[in-house]
Amino acid sequence: MANYRAIDFFCGAGGMTCGLREAGIEVIAGVDFDPQCKDTYEANNKGSKFVEANIKELPSDYFEKEFSVAKDDDNLIMIGCSPCQYYSIINTSKNKSKESKDLLIDFQKFIEYYKPGYVLVENVPGIVTNKESVLSKFKDFLESESMGYKVEYRIINMCDYGIPQTRKRFSLIANRVGKDIIFPKKDDKKAIVSDFIGVKNGFPKIPAGHKDDSEFQHSVSKLSEISLRRLQKTQHNGGSRLSWKDDSELQLKCFVGKDDIFKDTFGRMWWDKPAPTITTKFFSVSNGRFAHPDEDRAISLREGATLQTFDKNYVFKAKSITVNARLIGNAVPPEYARRLGEIIVKEGK
Repeated sequence: MANYRAIDFFCGAGGMTCGLREAGIEVIAGVDFDPQCKDTYEANNKGSKFVEANIKELPSDYFEKEFSVAKDDDNLIMIGCSPCQYYSIINTSKNKSKESKDLLIDFQKFIEYYKPGYVLVENVPGIVTNKESVLSKFKDFLESESMGYKVEYRIINMCDYGIPQTRKRFSLIANRVGKDIIFPKKDDKKAIVSDFIGVKNGFPKIPAGHKDDSEFQHSVSKLSEISLRRLQKTQHNGGSRLSWKDDSELQLKCFVGKDDIFKDTFGRMWWDKPAPTITTKFFSVSNGRFAHPDEDRAISLREGATLQTFDKNYVFKAKSITVNARLIGNAVPPEYARRLGEIIVKEGK
């Protein structure tokens, strides 16, 4: 059986690394310029080295010199899940996120230098539709005569692949080893919230503001008194802010007469549906449908990680709930990464 090795660019907290390792792939290194990722990445992925670097400045031969990575290795996988704010449909400052626009092209220099057997890319769907996207340029490079990759990409919804959230993502698989590209098979049933969180899944009931100093990290943000009262009036299992829209004391002025916009704000998740996309702000009820289906609070740090399919013993090492939530929300769900890895490993048998 082939022994696959991988380098995970823009690795963050290690979601992709974790999933590939579960599939039996040796991830030799994860690269990210954010030092707050290092402790979490290395603590949970023993043997995978965190390389703190901006890939714009990292020499192409770095992995050859530091890790003895060979060129033209059919069993080498390179992953480029670059930050994607520029192509996101979420309103962000385009000037602020512009530096992320061409990271795929920066990643390209390593593919050109090493010519790995496989390339994996995960990003937001907007990378396909945005007029300024570098995707077509990147695809042309991979399919060029000198590189010789077969390339296939899709817009997928993670809830079709064992992840209990509606998370639409761009997923690209490329190889140059003469095999057909196969994407993970969709599940017959969508993954839903009740399969992952709740008392029956090992999550005790807790109040807003609960702090869990154990490695389970079942910690929850505090709520103001008025926000707590709003949640107390919000119908369980999928209720929304419309439950208190006619209460002059609880209704927010910005929503008066505007029942059709931002309907997920202060909303509860449904037990029998996938969660919404777990963003970097999932710990805040004012940032989306991030309230617990029954309890009067936002979901906890551990619940957010579990809905991202991180194992319950995956410990997030940043000092604040805000930074840990960012690491969790930005991650590639490990379960999807595992399925990608298993397809590659199966091909190599």
